[in-house]
Amino acid sequence: MARFLWGEGDIANSLANLRKLVSRIKGRQSDLKAEFLTFDDTDIHLACGSVSSDIIPMRTDTPGTPAENLAVFARSLHSKFLKKANCRSRAFLDWRESERRRHLEALKAALDALVNSPAAEGAAANIKEAALLLFEAEPQDEKTHRILLKAFDIEGNLEQLKAMFARRRDLAPSWPATLPAAPNSQKPLSSARSPYGIGAAAQSDTAMRPVIRIPRLALLPPGNDSEDITAIMVASALIEDITLGFCALHSLRVIAPYSAIQISRQGENQLALFERYDINYVLETQLSGSNNDLSLFTQLISLPGNEVVWAERFNFGKLDMVRNKRDISRQIVLAAAAEVERHEMTRAYFEHNPAAYHRYLVGQQYLHRLTLPNMRRARTELKAALRQSADFAPALSSVARTYSKEWLLTARGDDELLKSAEDFAMRAITIRNDLSDGYRELGVVRLFRGSIDESVEALEMAESLSPHHADVIADHADTLVHFSQPRLALEKIQHAMELNPINPDSYLWTAAGANYALGQFQTALDHIGQMADPSLADRLAAASWAMLGHRNEARLLVRRVRETNPDFDVDRWLSLIPSKEEWHRDLYREGLKKAGF
Repeated sequence: MARFLWGEGDIANSLANLRKLVSRIKGRQSDLKAEFLTFDDTDIHLACGSVSSDIIPMRTDTPGTPAENLAVFARSLHSKFLKKANCRSRAFLDWRESERRRHLEALKAALDALVNSPAAEGAAANIKEAALLLFEAEPQDEKTHRILLKAFDIEGNLEQLKAMFARRRDLAPSWPATLPAAPNSQKPLSSARSPYGIGAAAQSDTAMRPVIRIPRLALLPPGNDSEDITAIMVASALIEDITLGFCALHSLRVIAPYSAIQISRQGENQLALFERYDINYVLETQLSGSNNDLSLFTQLISLPGNEVVWAERFNFGKLDMVRNKRDISRQIVLAAAAEVERHEMTRAYFEHNPAAYHRYLVGQQYLHRLTLPNMRRARTELKAALRQSADFAPALSSVARTYSKEWLLTARGDDELLKSAEDFAMRAITIRNDLSDGYRELGVVRLFRGSIDESVEALEMAESLSPHHADVIADHADTLVHFSQPRLALEKIQHAMELNPINPDSYLWTAAGANYALGQFQTALDHIGQMADPSLADRLAAASWAMLGHRNEARLLVRRVRETNPDFDVDRWLSLIPSKEEWHRDLYREGLKKAGF
């Protein structure tokens, strides 16, 4: 026992440690007036009947039914065997590892026996739970995969899983991914492309292949705003199906539901736990409504940047919830897995040149704050990134953004700023025509230059490439405001706000503009009031106050605009700001004139 606990190094010291340990145990048992262990000159004995043990059932043939035995194994193995024991001897560590392996083999044997027995259908929930525990421990084991297949088949879902694998072959023919084609070419990528827009030349360039770790995903239990018992049952079953579906994929590691539940209960400590357990993505779900009006909002978040990379709302309606649940679980697994792979490939491209990527990230921090000094600081950092990597497309498109935002903030109609923005956006598209950012910036520039139809076309392309990128959707909404489609713009900006719930000022500004065009002037002011820097929208706020008949509030804002831009002229400004329909321009002119501009 001394060698087992303290190793072979210094046996005299180990024996001394053992004597002290025995003494402390005896003293503690005396205090408790209980006896768990007894000692004689040569042996240590476990006092019969003194303790209950979850190890003993693992060492004997359990007398229950196969389903009962499986439940015992699954309950015991939710925690790692002797996880907190801190003995460091090689003998102890080897023994503990062999016991863990033996427990998993016992679980696997029990599962294998049960899924092939007539009792399997009645034990479907236990089988799923145990299969997920097994998969978490052995994600690459082929026998585990076969058990997962059988677990699907119990409830008639085998065809669903086969369809999922067939679709996965189309979505991700290989893993790990390759990097994009070498960026020294000035022509668009070849039409012979992988599903993620990676050039054929890059696929054959094995020297460019990074070793990408398989990302790990946590599926948090759903928030439930419904008191409906049926809704709670549907949510629980849906999460089981989704988790099991993720487990069947080789390009993702998913943590078991028990661990996900524990993480979800931590509140403020969640981020630290995500980092500790090497979790790269989180799938959040929110179920709301009653049986006849049930909906599920799902979003996939990339950590640590807290970026929403995919989101969707599913309306259950009055459909058969069991059938609909399976369809929705399949859609979520396929869509979320595809987005993870696309995001991982993009990340690999971004990180190809670490120095350029670092300067790019610094520039992005400035770019998020809509002031002239920050636009110029961002441009300095982004151009430094381009000196490190001249064809780094994300930096090119971000430089374009600094110019277009400066044009908007200065309100002087400087066409040179827009020409520069368009040039950088076109360069970004030429180098990477599979990324949305270049099209996004081109759409913004074309809007400011009055080519509204071309702007809408470019932003539709950007959104098709990144359908869940909140900023792209927000810019598309802004273009639709100028396209004199305020209702459609409002729907789109509300979707962007849902994806990015801590709304940037630009989102609120766009929402205010859409509401103004709809004659909802107070709602426009409410959005402006939520901005971190409402002075950015002083002209729109002044027009809204004036249209509501509050001349004093409007005049105050007019004076503030004049302080920063004394030469502001309504007609000149409106000639620069594009509007598809004349009524839209007239409505804005009316408000600005009433305000006192």
